[in-house]
Amino acid sequence: MKKLRRRRLITVIVSLVIFGAVIAGSPDLWQQAPIEPAGIQGVQTTTDNATHILETLEVKGRAPKTGYARTQFGNGWSNNSGCDTRNTILYRDMTNAVTDENCRVVSGVLHDPYTDTVIEFVRGPQTSQSVQIDHVVALSNAWQTGAQGLTDIQRVALANDPLNLLAVDGAANQQKSDSDAASWLPSNKSFRCQYVARQIVVKKKYTLWVTPAEKEAILRVLRACPNQTSPIDHVDMIQ
Repeated sequence: MKKLRRRRLITVIVSLVIFGAVIAGSPDLWQQAPIEPAGIQGVQTTTDNATHILETLEVKGRAPKTGYARTQFGNGWSNNSGCDTRNTILYRDMTNAVTDENCRVVSGVLHDPYTDTVIEFVRGPQTSQSVQIDHVVALSNAWQTGAQGLTDIQRVALANDPLNLLAVDGAANQQKSDSDAASWLPSNKSFRCQYVARQIVVKKKYTLWVTPAEKEAILRVLRACPNQTSPIDHVDMIQ
């Protein structure tokens, strides 16, 4: 039974990745190996330089938040083969993850990338929120930097794309809220390069822009890691 549930979750992860690629309109890169659920420290990278990708993004001011609602990006988490996106990402990012017959992660260990702490996760009304799923590019930020021009289907893909999702410490996620890199960075300084690299490729994939302050903040981070590469699960638009 555990093997069947594991296959089911891996299938869902791969499906979410492929769905995001197709919706973004450039599926070629998805021929590469998908992310395996071995913890966020194991996420693979490409040889694409994050600073190079950043320089291809449009830079302009933030658009008004008028019209923004979470429902613009779908009504909660998507469900694929009985596994919702939240549990799929919990399973991907945790070690020793245990699932029930309903494809829910009931326990696991998260090595939180934002705070560099270890969280012993146990599902329950008083404990589940100790680990939350963060949209690395916050949906409100996405709305104000180009997502208003996406289709409904594209926005749902963005909200459920494994590239844009990380299981993290709940308190850190609440602190971040809808901030961009100019106003919030993880307290774990060793993860900041990976964090902004992920934001860059999400914005590239969904044709979002960066504000001048956001770009400068990202560049400050990347100066400490000029060879920072980008996550493997993005659409390669760099020639």
